[in-house]
Amino acid sequence: QRSLFSVFSTFGPLYSVRAHRNAAVAGPGYYAIIKFYSAGDAGRAQRACNGQRLFQKSPLKVCVCTKQKGFQQQVLALSSNKCQELANHYLGFNGWSSRIITLQNVSGFDGESKELGETLQKRWVKYLCAVEVTLPNHGVRSRGVALGEAELEKSEDPLELLTASKRAQKLAAGKALSSAFQKILLVVLENGKVAVEYNSTQEELTDSLTEEELKGLVQVNPVDI
Repeated sequence: QRSLFSVFSTFGPLYSVRAHRNAAVAGPGYYAIIKFYSAGDAGRAQRACNGQRLFQKSPLKVCVCTKQKGFQQQVLALSSNKCQELANHYLGFNGWSSRIITLQNVSGFDGESKELGETLQKRWVKYLCAVEVTLPNHGVRSRGVALGEAELEKSEDPLELLTASKRAQKLAAGKALSSAFQKILLVVLENGKVAVEYNSTQEELTDSLTEEELKGLVQVNPVDI
């Protein structure tokens, strides 16, 4: 996998690299599935690497997968880590920034479940987070709002409460950052330049609120995202 990543990452950022052993009926060897963020990068990699001896004696057969069978129509959102990876690659580390507008504790009892005739209450730590992403060179701003939660098994344990709170805060901040990036379109041109557009079709009701309306009455503590 390291050799595959080293070769194919030269054509553009990779979403994932997976190497698998061939089926028994196919004989000894391996096959790999390499996912690019960009179809253009994938096409260039296929044309350049197909039939070449990249890091082994026999030439590789490289194909572009075009089958859609088994894939859902719904497009899954990228994680916050993947969004930051793409932003750093195409915009540069100084080409974008993010800030937390508000991080609110909205915890409460999530309901009751019965077991062996006893009523048990499960408590969850919940945080609501709003994040703004700014692309100063392109004049684009985007907001994302998300909920992060973590379950408490021992609600009276202060250490567990602290750990669960940090976990819920980080999850909420990451999901909100991902939500903000989903409204930003990066258009990569053939000459390597990047154009940026704001996708208003992905706007949510919270995008129309002012910062004061989002902040509410809760004091915000900084959290690394």
